[in-house]
Amino acid sequence: MKYELEVIAFDLNSCIIAAENGATRIELCANPHEGGTTPSFGMIKEARKISATQLFPIIRPRGGDFYYSSHEFNSMLHDIQICHDLGCDGVVIGMLKKDGTVDIEKNKELVDAAKGMEVTFHRAFDRVNDPFIALEQIISIGCKRILTSGLKPTVMEGIETLKELVNLASNRIKIMPGSGVRSNNVIQLAEYTNAKSFHSSARKVNDSAMIFQNLEMKESLTHATLDADEVKGLKNKLDIYFS
Repeated sequence: MKYELEVIAFDLNSCIIAAENGATRIELCANPHEGGTTPSFGMIKEARKISATQLFPIIRPRGGDFYYSSHEFNSMLHDIQICHDLGCDGVVIGMLKKDGTVDIEKNKELVDAAKGMEVTFHRAFDRVNDPFIALEQIISIGCKRILTSGLKPTVMEGIETLKELVNLASNRIKIMPGSGVRSNNVIQLAEYTNAKSFHSSARKVNDSAMIFQNLEMKESLTHATLDADEVKGLKNKLDIYFS
């Protein structure tokens, strides 16, 4: 495969949109307002049923930082087992120590628990105190790719670090830029960094389908979903660039 296009699914319809528009992989998440947490057993099972696209649930028991208690760590091990049993292609993980270093021991346990599923290290990477040391550590524990914005809020802000990471990673691990990847900048990003894996939320907001809404509640009841046109636009541009 010349390139990878991963998209986020915060709802089940997004899994269908991803498959219909040629995404390489789905990162399945709950709770978009917390940056994504582990989806439920039922959501993972149904996502696997309705889409043959590579499925990588995020293994993140809560929002906030990436330093977890022993109970949270145990829940992550259980969730990885569930993903394995349900036929997922991989999982997305990331644990740090209090000092901003990669927790090598615990992350290695999570990789081992994946039992052959591919493992992506998520944007916990953007909170490390030294990305170049972290890169080598993540390679050593067996992760296949790193999702990162180059330690900045968006990929365009972190583009210099992304370029350096891609160069240092060589063919040992895939550096996958994510956060602000859109069809209007993905080629600039590819050209400058030499990355071949890309991650996009391609997000839009859907209004409620309810006919009746209690206006006294003063809420919109919108939800995040994939924008089919944006996924299609990303794929079309990447197809041309990597042809």
